[in-house]
Amino acid sequence: MGGSNVGSSLFRTKNVEQSIRDTEEPEHALKKSLSALDLTVFGVGVIIGTGIFVLTGQVAKNNAGPAVALAFVAAGVVCALAALCYAEFASTVPVAGSAYTFSYASLGELPAWIIGWDLVLEFALGTAVVAVGWSGYIRSLLDNAGWHLPEYLSGRDGAHGFGFDILAALLVLVLTAILVLGMKLSARITSLVVAIKVAVVLIVIIAGAFFVQSRNYHPFIPPAQPVPAGASLKAPLVQLMFGWAPANFGVMGIFTAASVVFFAFIGFDIVATAAEETRNPQRDVPRGILGSLIICTVLYVAVSVVVTGMQNYTQLSVDAPLADAFKSIGHPWYAGVISFGAAIGLTTVCLILLLGQTRVFFAMSRDGLLPRFFSRVHPRFRTPHRPTILLGVIIAIVAGFTSLSELAELVNIGTLFAFVVVAISVIILRKTRPDLPRAFRTPWVPVVPIVSVCATLWLMLNLPAETWLRFAIWMVIGFAVYFLYGRSHSRLAHPEQPSEPEPAPPIS
Repeated sequence: MGGSNVGSSLFRTKNVEQSIRDTEEPEHALKKSLSALDLTVFGVGVIIGTGIFVLTGQVAKNNAGPAVALAFVAAGVVCALAALCYAEFASTVPVAGSAYTFSYASLGELPAWIIGWDLVLEFALGTAVVAVGWSGYIRSLLDNAGWHLPEYLSGRDGAHGFGFDILAALLVLVLTAILVLGMKLSARITSLVVAIKVAVVLIVIIAGAFFVQSRNYHPFIPPAQPVPAGASLKAPLVQLMFGWAPANFGVMGIFTAASVVFFAFIGFDIVATAAEETRNPQRDVPRGILGSLIICTVLYVAVSVVVTGMQNYTQLSVDAPLADAFKSIGHPWYAGVISFGAAIGLTTVCLILLLGQTRVFFAMSRDGLLPRFFSRVHPRFRTPHRPTILLGVIIAIVAGFTSLSELAELVNIGTLFAFVVVAISVIILRKTRPDLPRAFRTPWVPVVPIVSVCATLWLMLNLPAETWLRFAIWMVIGFAVYFLYGRSHSRLAHPEQPSEPEPAPPIS
């Protein structure tokens, strides 16, 4: 009997009505200030980042050739399927927390904890990785101007074996302060920076189109290369499991490339984390999610077509393919503009990733799975200042001391895992709560969610086995935290206890 009670407590659900009522508690209510345009700008701001400025050359040279455009299309289709599921949930449950909140309402507490724990890792590593990348761009610009940071403040080990990336840490701390001051300020800064970033991407497309040479598109899909004997742990998992996924070129190379360039799309799901701070979430959140994804997919495909047409894929730079493509044709001025745009643009990526993480952390603490101390909002700014400051400081330290290039793939697997959970949750909630008002409905349920799960799992299988191992370790730590703290402190475990400082409505 006791085992049955434990099992049922692990899958207790927090109904949608209770989730929405929690957002109305004065001490835990976020300020509603965002519009559909703000959400679309947030989406574009976080999606257009390191991926398009860096990954295009890497996957074209190593995996797909000029067919990298098809890899962006494939990754975009997978994201679009997931976006349809996110849009339904975000319009039905307009509460901070994104996939965590959605799974709490459909799958139960333990699955919700798992996905929340996963998202905390995803957004934290994403913020740190991008901050380190931003620091590299800024140091390059400073070097060109004759200003040189000491080695020990550049993230590289100095003479005494100490290295701290001061620029990456300062960026995270400044963005933390902006998020504490309010979402509208964040939205205004993001809008300005996104305008600069999109302008740079359009410069690449329009100016580069005049230098495209058709011979660079042949062969459009280079012939497949044989799989190396004795695949290592770093090989895609699907290669280790089945032995039929060539790492380079051919049709399968496009899918391998898609699993890599998927990093360039990460972020549209963060729009859902801002649902609680949106004035009309039922209408505006689906528009923000789908609008930002469509805009970025079109820009990505256009950029990849132009860049592989400007320079043969075998000669593309891995570190800065867009800028170096213009250098190769004798136009270094464009290269400088692109580098500047990339550096400026990465600030919004950090800002919105940090925003997403703090909102998930805030939602988990409001439910009692993390200390309720972190669920109080600032009395003036109405922002979750406590988790924002805590996480901002931690990420600043991590970004300052750690080189996270290999851990960046954890961001991919974390996001893909969230996609799977959201798609499954849509099917379950349609069955368990058909009465809920849905401002946006995912078409062709359950076909679209099932296809989304299958496509997402395929991309996950194309990630290295090493990434799966690290992900499993993080999940084991998460299980330990849940069973030692979260399960016993959950508000659902104590429905009779009042919420602080006002009574919580009874759970139906």
